[in-house]
Amino acid sequence: MTRHFVIDGEFAGAAPYGSGHINDSYCGVFHENGKQVRYIIQRMNGHVFRNPVAVMENIQRVTGHLAQQLNGHGDCDRRVLTLIPARDERVWHIDANGAYWRVYRFIEGAASFDAVQSPEQAFQAARAFGRFQQMLASLPAPRLHETIADFHHTPKRFAALEAAIAADVANRAATAKPEIGFALARKSMVSTLIDANLPERVTHNDTKFNNVLLDDATGEGICVIDLDTVMPGLAGYDFGDMVRTATSSTQEDERDLSRVSMEFPMFDALLRGYLSSAGDFLTKEEKRTLAFSGKLITFEIGIRFLADYLSGDTYFKTHRQGHNLDRCRTQFKLVESIEAQEEAMHRLVERLASA
Repeated sequence: MTRHFVIDGEFAGAAPYGSGHINDSYCGVFHENGKQVRYIIQRMNGHVFRNPVAVMENIQRVTGHLAQQLNGHGDCDRRVLTLIPARDERVWHIDANGAYWRVYRFIEGAASFDAVQSPEQAFQAARAFGRFQQMLASLPAPRLHETIADFHHTPKRFAALEAAIAADVANRAATAKPEIGFALARKSMVSTLIDANLPERVTHNDTKFNNVLLDDATGEGICVIDLDTVMPGLAGYDFGDMVRTATSSTQEDERDLSRVSMEFPMFDALLRGYLSSAGDFLTKEEKRTLAFSGKLITFEIGIRFLADYLSGDTYFKTHRQGHNLDRCRTQFKLVESIEAQEEAMHRLVERLASA
């Protein structure tokens, strides 16, 4: 596969890499000029990304714009993903089975983490994502492709859940009655962000904590990765997913729900980091919705896991029986914890935003 990309050197091997749910990722090692050089090799999930060309066109435009913005920075090659062109000058290759492949230069001296380990890590990740939004605010026309229609359209996600409950194609609804009840009781909040008439931004739309690389030496958040869902969206979508993935020290499929809680110091760190880089371009109304966005996006991901479980696990990769239901339960427990602290979260947003 790698012979189809412009990579100098001799292929030495590859192994599965990362913990993503969607694409198949490998770390490939090459011998180049007497040293080992690594690349990330990915086969895109054609079931999830029905228009992979649009995905790659978005990524190419976004990485190119970020690289231009970072031109002159002493560490610019580590602060934005670098696509390796295919030998036909595109940035993807289609194999004999119709699968789309791409290659990125491996960013050395940095790592991602599935769970946040300190408020400083949360601050650094949020600042990196905020800087990502801020730099892309100047992306010239045309509008990016909407590669997954209505990706964070919570009312439509809720409608999909209701359809999955009604169809019950995998005969699993009886095993998820508490989770179904939890979701249905919160239907009234799902349209809040959609109805708020907020400005459209270029957003990442999947700001899990493990989608930012932290420098091994300094701990700084240096590079935002996994750009498949970069497209038009609302700023709150990105901040909300940060709250979902960085305010609880557990992983998103934690089975011991007593360990799942929204840790307020982590939220404080996220908010400060995000506003330090994105605060200047956000409107007052966007800032006002930041605390709520954490609850909404956590709830949205929970209902997506629940709908996938009820539909027979057709979207997210699973690694054990009931894996998506475990993920759903973790999200819903985090929603409960956010609800218990929501007033204090709003007060902190008001204080920091006004400052």
